[in-house]
Amino acid sequence: MAEQKHTAGAFDVRTFIAALIGLFGVILVLAGLFGPDRTADSVTDGSAVNLWVGVGLLLVAGLLQGWAMLRPTVVDEPPASAQGSGSEPGV
Repeated sequence: MAEQKHTAGAFDVRTFIAALIGLFGVILVLAGLFGPDRTADSVTDGSAVNLWVGVGLLLVAGLLQGWAMLRPTVVDEPPASAQGSGSEPGV
């Protein structure tokens, strides 16, 4: 009997990491757009650091999710006899 194969799908670790990076990116973009006045910030010389880092994080999240979709992780299914048909000794 041939082994059945399927992809990890939503359970791929790259999907979780891309979602978290994307969430942080959205938060930083919103903070960059609607945050406090940037002209008073002497450390960054008035540049929109939150906005640019947020955009960068969104790009990285998109690339990571694209990678997960283009090259999915293939999971091998165990044979049907090893999946616990209820006839295991000692159960």
